[in-house]
Amino acid sequence: MATSSRLNLTRDQLASFLQDHEQIKQFERLFATVGDLAPTTLADLTINAGNADQKAVEALDAVATLAQDVAFQADNKAQQALDAISQLSGLVELLATAPPEREFKRSRYGSFYDTTTQSALVINTATKITFNTTDLSSGVYLGSTTSRVYVDTDGIYNFQTSVQLDSTVATAQEFYLWFALNGADVTNSASQVRVQGNNAEVFVALNFFFTLKAGDYVELVFSVSNLGVQLLAAPAAAPHPGIPSIILTVSNNIQGFQ
Repeated sequence: MATSSRLNLTRDQLASFLQDHEQIKQFERLFATVGDLAPTTLADLTINAGNADQKAVEALDAVATLAQDVAFQADNKAQQALDAISQLSGLVELLATAPPEREFKRSRYGSFYDTTTQSALVINTATKITFNTTDLSSGVYLGSTTSRVYVDTDGIYNFQTSVQLDSTVATAQEFYLWFALNGADVTNSASQVRVQGNNAEVFVALNFFFTLKAGDYVELVFSVSNLGVQLLAAPAAAPHPGIPSIILTVSNNIQGFQ
C-alpha cells in the first residue's frame, strides 16, 4: 500500500475523504510542491527571515531616498519660484522708475522767402504777405494762395520770420506785423515798428509757437500808416547777396519726441 512520505498517510487513508484515485494523486502533488517550497530546517527559516528583513530595509531605504529626492526637488522648485518673483519685482521697480519710451515724431520743416518788394494797397488795412520761393520743405509747404503756409503733421511748430522794411516818406510812419491761423488773427501776436523818415531801412524779426493739426495753415499779415512804408527786396550787390523782402523758417523740432 503506497504511502506519501511527505504526508505520512496511506492512499487508503486518503481515500477516506477523497472521492477517486485522480483526486488522491492531485493531493499528493500539491503537498510535494509545498514541500519543495517550504524550508526544511531552522537555518532555512532564519535565512528566509533575514532575506525578508533585508528586503524590508532595502524597501525602506528606497522610500527614504525617494522622499529626500522629492523634498529636494520641492525645495529647488520653491527656490526657483522665489528667484523668479525677486526678478519680477526688480523689473516692476525698474519700470516704475524708468521714463516711458517716447514716441519719435518725424521732423517737419520749411524755409520760404520772397524776392519782390511788397506794399499795401490801402493804409491801415490788413495785407497778407506772400512768398515766391521755397528753399526747403518737408511736410511744411506753401498753398496755392502763397501767403498760406501749411503743415501735414500734428505738432508744436516754431515760426521765425525776418522782414526788411523801407520808407520813402519823410515823416515817421508805423508798421504792424502779426500772425493769422486758418484765416483768423492770432491773439496777442502783433508787433509795432515806427520807421523814422525817408530811406530809413529797418530790419524786423518775429517768432511764434503754434500747436497745429495736419492741414492747418499760418499767414503773416501787416498794415502801414502810409503806403510809402514797404517790405523791400533788393538784388545782390558786392559784397552782399540778394535781400528778400521776407524770410520765414518753420520747424517742429521743439517736440521731436513726446
